[in-house]
Amino acid sequence: MGHCRFKTRRISWFQRICHCYAGQCGYSITHDLLTSDAMRHAKPPTMDGLDVLLTKKKRKQKDKELSVSPPHPSPTSKWFTAKSAKKVPASSVTSIVDGLKRLYLQKLKPLEVTYHYNDFVSPLLTNSDFDAKPMVLLLGQYSTGKTTFIKHMLKSSYPGAHIGPEPTTDRFVVVMSGPDERSIPGNTIAVQADMPFSGLTTFGTSFLSKFECSQMPHPLLEHITFVDSPGVLSGEKQRTHRQYDFTGVTSWFAAKCDLILLLFDPHKLDVSDEFKRVISSLRGHDDKIRVVLNKADQVDTQQLMRIYGALMWSLGKVLNVPEVMRVYIGSFNDKTINDSLSGPLGNELFQKEQDDLLSDLKDIPKKACDRKINEFVKRARAAKIHAYIISHLKKQMPAMIGKAKAQQKLIDNLDTEFVKIQKEFHLPPGDFPNVEHFKETLSGYNIDKFEKLNKKMIQTVDDMLAYDVPNLLKTFRNPYG
Repeated sequence: MGHCRFKTRRISWFQRICHCYAGQCGYSITHDLLTSDAMRHAKPPTMDGLDVLLTKKKRKQKDKELSVSPPHPSPTSKWFTAKSAKKVPASSVTSIVDGLKRLYLQKLKPLEVTYHYNDFVSPLLTNSDFDAKPMVLLLGQYSTGKTTFIKHMLKSSYPGAHIGPEPTTDRFVVVMSGPDERSIPGNTIAVQADMPFSGLTTFGTSFLSKFECSQMPHPLLEHITFVDSPGVLSGEKQRTHRQYDFTGVTSWFAAKCDLILLLFDPHKLDVSDEFKRVISSLRGHDDKIRVVLNKADQVDTQQLMRIYGALMWSLGKVLNVPEVMRVYIGSFNDKTINDSLSGPLGNELFQKEQDDLLSDLKDIPKKACDRKINEFVKRARAAKIHAYIISHLKKQMPAMIGKAKAQQKLIDNLDTEFVKIQKEFHLPPGDFPNVEHFKETLSGYNIDKFEKLNKKMIQTVDDMLAYDVPNLLKTFRNPYG
């Protein structure tokens, strides 16, 4: 078409079609040809292969429609209408636990990763942590009846159970439901993705060699998991014999468990220094603690009254709480109660106390979902405070010289810095972490490498707590999640 020149600059669509038709017919395009009568009856130009391409496209579109079913409208399509930074798709959430998983991954986990929350406070959560069954942790000095208590609840023994007057249980044993009776070593159980124990790898191989899981088919274990612990030793034995951080492991399990039972023996009421440290590590989980005065049928009524008073006095010095702890009195074993010492009044008391404790245990599965929400909200607030602490310390560092000196000064005066953060952001002092533990972890980091305060992340977590979690509870009213 380059050899044709036209006087008019504009060419109509009809003329363009004529050009194509003439070209396809083999004519030389001239002005005379285009203005002749023959072009008035010209047929539209054809595009070779166009019909084949259209047929293929229609076939692909049809196959796609057949393979993908139309999406059904979700009953929770109006979920999360609050103005938050990032919405959780309602159609993909089927329960409260599922909603908590997604809120954690999308809104809380980024804050924890940014400010190293997993190194200072608690390991990052996985799906198995949300899906885990409720757990009951048993703590106490040796020979207070922890293993016997579990056997009494199950009405049978479990794999790896050892009972004796000496410190027999030398490891943490998780008793849970399984297809058959077997014991799984700690190193194996810690790497299984469907088990909520991956966080225990931080305590090293020394601990994992003293950790195992006992599985057995049992109706009670389908709803509750028991955690048996080694007896707390007295004096220097605890520090010299343990090759791992016993108090740290206890604290880790306390955060995961729904109920913590502290077992005492009428003949072992003294609270050793190590047991005191263990109880102190339960700080922040006071609502989970229950005290059990076991083997109460071994003393008469008058002695039992005095022992109960002495136990309450000892606990008052250790727990440092104004409220009185709930104490269950009884003999939690399969033997018949000693009538000669306790008498008929003691038998009636033990039976009522045992019924109360069993009622408390039966309520655990019902309250499991509420407990998960409670722990999630508690974790979110702790992560926020941790972010404030880390960013504040970063802000205090000099820009150029004297960084090492400034870091050491911050670590030495960390309690003062905590007070500054409390005043600046109006935070309650009780929500702050233990100063000494924080100092120990902080000393292994370079404060200058920490991130500055990301207000957008903080706002995202605030919106999650203010809007998303309440809407989640409003949408799914099932108490079992």
